[in-house]
Amino acid sequence: MDFHALVNEARTCRRFVEDRPLGMGDLEWLIDCARLTPSARNAQVLRYIPVADAAMRERLFPLTCWAGALKDWGGPFPGERPTGFIAVLLPQDAGKLAWVDAGIACQTIQLAATSRGWGCCIIASFDHARVPELLNVPEGMVPALVLGLGVAREERAVAPLPPDGSLTYWRDAEGRHFVPKRPLDEVIVRRF
Repeated sequence: MDFHALVNEARTCRRFVEDRPLGMGDLEWLIDCARLTPSARNAQVLRYIPVADAAMRERLFPLTCWAGALKDWGGPFPGERPTGFIAVLLPQDAGKLAWVDAGIACQTIQLAATSRGWGCCIIASFDHARVPELLNVPEGMVPALVLGLGVAREERAVAPLPPDGSLTYWRDAEGRHFVPKRPLDEVIVRRF
């Protein structure tokens, strides 16, 4: 697949095919892709906790929040929840560059997942007190982000910015998820 097309397709996914779960090998492959990404000063401070076990997923799911802009939707219903999670960990005293590394790693995981027809939701809104306890996060580390993963159930697409300029994503009557993006000429502020 052309890389531009892959990036265009790699929209946040919030509904999954729950009866086709990802296995631990799938999650480890995604982490291996992230492991190979550039790292500031090559410090490689990120650590990961993959969650494929169904019972642990059931305990982790309610500690995550989904799609704040969709006010009439409380998150994936049973049957469309993630079939895998990856917690991305940082040292407690990590500086700003470690957060850049986390973003690069998560985007790499999202692109890798998309390349296999899987969906990914990068979640910053989760219970920051209970998730570390549930996942037995090592001393000195904190979960920065939690990724919900699985075979994608929903259709997602980039949409032109509406006339009112709103950046809020939406779903149509058929449940297709649309994400408005600014046009290229608007994001390039100067050319030399």
